[in-house]
Amino acid sequence: MLTENTLYYGDNLDVLRRYVPDESVDLVYLDPPFKSDQDYNILFQEQNGTRSSAQIKAFEDTWRWDQTAASAYQEVVESGGRVSRAMQAFRTFLGDTDMLAYLSMMAPRLVELRRVLKPTGSIYLHCDPTASHYLRMLMDSVFGPTNFRSEICWKRTHAHSSSRRYGPVHDVILFYSTGPDYLWTDSRGEHDPDYLQRHFTYVDEDSGLRFQPITLTGSGVRHGDSGKPWRGIDPTAVGRHWALPGKLIEMLGIEGGTVQEKLDALDEGGLVYWPDKAEGTPRLKWYADQLEGQALTDIWSDIAPISAKARERLGYPTQKPEALLERIIKASSNEGDTVLDPFCGCGTTIAAAQRLKRRWIGIDVTHLAITLIKKRLWDSFEDRAEYKVIGEPVSLSEAKALAEADRFQFQWWALGLVGARPAEEKKGADQGIDGRLYFHDEGAKGKTKQIVLSVKSGGVTVEDVRDLRGVLEREHATIAVLITLESPTRPMRTEAAGAGIYNSPWGTKHPVLQLLTIADLLAGKSIDYPSRTNLTFKRAPRRSSGGSSAQGEML
Repeated sequence: MLTENTLYYGDNLDVLRRYVPDESVDLVYLDPPFKSDQDYNILFQEQNGTRSSAQIKAFEDTWRWDQTAASAYQEVVESGGRVSRAMQAFRTFLGDTDMLAYLSMMAPRLVELRRVLKPTGSIYLHCDPTASHYLRMLMDSVFGPTNFRSEICWKRTHAHSSSRRYGPVHDVILFYSTGPDYLWTDSRGEHDPDYLQRHFTYVDEDSGLRFQPITLTGSGVRHGDSGKPWRGIDPTAVGRHWALPGKLIEMLGIEGGTVQEKLDALDEGGLVYWPDKAEGTPRLKWYADQLEGQALTDIWSDIAPISAKARERLGYPTQKPEALLERIIKASSNEGDTVLDPFCGCGTTIAAAQRLKRRWIGIDVTHLAITLIKKRLWDSFEDRAEYKVIGEPVSLSEAKALAEADRFQFQWWALGLVGARPAEEKKGADQGIDGRLYFHDEGAKGKTKQIVLSVKSGGVTVEDVRDLRGVLEREHATIAVLITLESPTRPMRTEAAGAGIYNSPWGTKHPVLQLLTIADLLAGKSIDYPSRTNLTFKRAPRRSSGGSSAQGEML
């Protein structure tokens, strides 16, 4: 049994195998990146008054047929069973293509997700129609075709033209269960206001509520109480019988008695509509507020995509609306259940699960995503969101190991420690800037000021400080920060001190060029600046613990 909310940094296949026990998860939602010709960039809208945006390469194109994909394919095939046969068939049909690489990467992950799901569990796989038919066949091989439940079409965008075909406006969400006894809460949606207006056309004279008169009889003759006359009306004469709504009878507390006595109770309660003789027999007043809600179908056009100006938008290009995840989580889990997202990106699943009082597990392969999710949770829930993070360096030796393994992941992690965001779209093309941080210290309408950051995972010299000082002047930044693994030398500190002091309008003083080591940051030290006005990341809307949005400030 999982008792703690957990955020993992790392490859989800490895994390699933190492950390997540068998049959411990109630619900899985995943939206794996797809399209071999597309870069998966995280976009951060600038908060400094300009229209420009910085694009950060956060997930390189994994789905290429190369040695890694071939090894993944071989592992699945050698495991045997239905999944092995399905993958061999895919290779016969697709050849050694990028699509086969995608399926080869997805197959072992789906097998692991099947392992961690409880017998009552469900999985929702969100995908592009380009790959949905292949993924459905793969899901059939992993979960069994009898456990396919729905293929949901979500209208993800508004109508637009497309060259020589119908405009693509929907995503596919494949819903499978682990077995026949899966949890289903029968969640309902709101009725269309036009439907209520068209069908509930009568108004009760006493209450002023809108109602629809519905029949009190059913087809066919009965010989018990339901076939006997009531108030001079004989249903048998027209080949029908009295048919009372059981849920309404139960709700009104009408117990026992004959059908005629129950009809009397309904009439005495003002729930029977008596039309003119020309209009037919008496009917039941069915009020609009008695509707259970509309049964959900597999076409979801009532959940709008996130607009460019939505308070919820954080700048992540594939970000899904929380309403979408809320519907899925409510339909296939209860409070206290565990929800897992192995490609959690900017954390929409995590935020929705937290708000709906579910336990959760999030996994992502980039430190940038982990930073985004941590900030989103703080902005939305502050210290009400309790969780642990596994996979991030917590010591200098672990930080050095990360730097040796992947210096760009190290860079993103280090920037996350100070609340900064990466600066450039392409690796290497940084012009001396690895990260940026923005702040105001002249009031809400004052000039936005900038801090530029450089992160060094190797050896550093005074030349690195001089270079950053040049960048500071070129960019007209207010403060520059050099983050290093190694301790700075005395000449480096002297050069940094020579850059002077920034005097804020509040009267506070801050070094213009600051040197911070990873050891400093792990010990709790951070950038010296008027930090109460950090504008670096867009703020997620504040959430109440019960589920609805609170009116939180948005920067």
